Amino acid sequence: MSLFRRRPLDPRVEADPHRLPPGQVLTEKWPVLHYGSVPKYRDMSSWRLRVDGEVDRPLVLTHDEVRALPQAEIRCDIHCVTTWSRLDNTFTGVRLRDLLDMAQARPSAQFVVFRCAAGFTTSIPMAVAREDDSAIVWAHDGRDLAPEHGWPLRALVPRKYFWKSAKWLEGIQVVERDQLGFWERNGYNNSADPWLEERYW
Repeated sequence: MSLFRRRPLDPRVEADPHRLPPGQVLTEKWPVLHYGSVPKYRDMSSWRLRVDGEVDRPLVLTHDEVRALPQAEIRCDIHCVTTWSRLDNTFTGVRLRDLLDMAQARPSAQFVVFRCAAGFTTSIPMAVAREDDSAIVWAHDGRDLAPEHGWPLRALVPRKYFWKSAKWLEGIQVVERDQLGFWERNGYNNSADPWLEERYW
């Protein structure tokens, strides 16, 4: 008799094996992983989201103005480079492509750079930014994000490993040429496709 018993496969994955990328393990919890301390936003009156770079109409939005934009609910699975996956999340926010259209991103724009608290950055190609499930979000499963999960605003890019869904978002820069961010400069694969296991360089 085996000393170890294999956990039964989640029925959601049994019904659709393509939901779980290779090398990933399911969790019902939402692990907290980040570098550095959690920023404290005590006075939201001075907080701004800036959208600039290769745009014809740069934006500077207060927190209230962001939340007043046309909302979207995005149901998705999320996959962390550290091998956990969480299925059936519902995020509330604004589709990234709608924000880019408001700012009138130029045809020359090829990448979007997320700029966050403490100087953290990461980037995604414009084609990924315009997908239906790419967004900026402030709520998860009907509740405002906890500070450790990125409140007041984080990116959501579920087609990539979850470090691309940058926490504590403060700026979106539209650029012609890609710019490697913090984790990419420290060994993470810039493409970050969980289905190809693009974890590290």
